[in-house]
Amino acid sequence: MILAIIQARMGSSRLPGKVLFDLAGTPALGHVIERVRLASLVDKVMVATTDRDGDEPIRRYCAAQGVDCFAGSEDDVLDRFYQAATWAGAGELDGIVRITADCPLLDPAVVDLVVGRLLEGNATYVSNVSPPSFPDGLDVEAFRFPALQRAWTEASLRSEREHVTPYIRNHPELFSQENVLNGEDLSELRWTLDEPADYEMLGKIFAELAGISGLASWQQVLSLLANHPEWTALNQRFHRNEGYSKSLTADKHEH
Repeated sequence: MILAIIQARMGSSRLPGKVLFDLAGTPALGHVIERVRLASLVDKVMVATTDRDGDEPIRRYCAAQGVDCFAGSEDDVLDRFYQAATWAGAGELDGIVRITADCPLLDPAVVDLVVGRLLEGNATYVSNVSPPSFPDGLDVEAFRFPALQRAWTEASLRSEREHVTPYIRNHPELFSQENVLNGEDLSELRWTLDEPADYEMLGKIFAELAGISGLASWQQVLSLLANHPEWTALNQRFHRNEGYSKSLTADKHEH
């Protein structure tokens, strides 16, 4: 089984409630669920949120959409993710795909690209983010369940508990790793939803995409933005992975 787990919570410091923000009539989370479901190599899609009262809207939305939703720890995200995987029945032979709910333009073909590499090769962990070469917002990580289980058992740093994969990425001697590169480095492009400016840009993209039939590929989005450079300019001052950077700073203060 290949199980895709979408991390989602309402409590974003920069853009609270962002995962349920409307984009062309569908919440951002709904777009992510739809796109991951269209990945041909993914067998099951679920959401992992927190057990906080504030995340009840996510749990209600998933129930209404018929999507399995696990509620776990807010701060120990690695534990939440591991518990979600075991709750969904994942075991030693299964693969896990980590997706975040702030990537409404995620392309099923990119998901299949990363998962396919995991299935074809001997790597325990495959991503397209080490280093990134796709636009921010097309991030996919795939790994074997035993790697997740070992990380859950052994990780102790705050940065390794507040995020799911740092322990795996930081120990290449334990986990064989591969990275999927795009032909051109487009990592400076920002298609994620984390700031008001991101929402403004994504709103323009989805309004335009609403006029085309079927699901737009990331290459179609790239072409659209080539015709609207002013949209890309809206959010270019922000940087990738600010949340992880904060966790690393917290590690230093604790040691």
